[in-house]
Amino acid sequence: MQSPTSKYLPALRFHWLTPYYDNIAGLTTPERRFKQALITQAQLEQGHRVLDLASGTGTLAIWLKQHQPQAEVIGIDCDPAILALAVEKAKKANVSVLFDRAMSCSLPYPEEHFDRVVSSLFFHHLPWLEKEQTAKELYRVLKPGAQLHVADWGRASNILMRGLFLFEQMFDGFDKTQDNVSGKLVTLFEQSGFIEVTQKQTFDTLFGTLALYSSIKPG
Repeated sequence: MQSPTSKYLPALRFHWLTPYYDNIAGLTTPERRFKQALITQAQLEQGHRVLDLASGTGTLAIWLKQHQPQAEVIGIDCDPAILALAVEKAKKANVSVLFDRAMSCSLPYPEEHFDRVVSSLFFHHLPWLEKEQTAKELYRVLKPGAQLHVADWGRASNILMRGLFLFEQMFDGFDKTQDNVSGKLVTLFEQSGFIEVTQKQTFDTLFGTLALYSSIKPG
């Protein structure tokens, strides 16, 4: 298993780009639309304990808390620089979100701890073995009957989207991103034990097709 000090790539591959992450994400993806759709899809309730996996600068975690103030929201990421940005954003937004540092393959939480896990644009950064380890960890920390909701690159909706995704693959690596464009995230979650694994909707972007997935841990 990895530790918080294991080698990792920052969200935009280069540490010097981290302070500009929000601006770049806003310009290159329909961030508000697809993250709000993911929040709606998650159907948060009062008292839910929610994990935002690879929370980055904290945008999704903050919006989750604003959407359901009576939920406990925890963001987790391995990059201390981006976590510092997230903490400051949460303070400015005047919301209570806890941010932890750890790797996705070794989450610092007990079994059956969360009612929801959400994740945005993270799985495509991982090679297949780490995708499998991460999915198994998410299964472990979710309660029976709890739900996993993921937004990430998916199978291209048309030829144009497939062509545009080549730029994303050159940036993040063909070996890691090919799983996404081949539609293997559904297989990943099913093999990890989740049921009712479904692709809910897609968004066409400047770099390809974004897909929203949902799945349930059997209860």
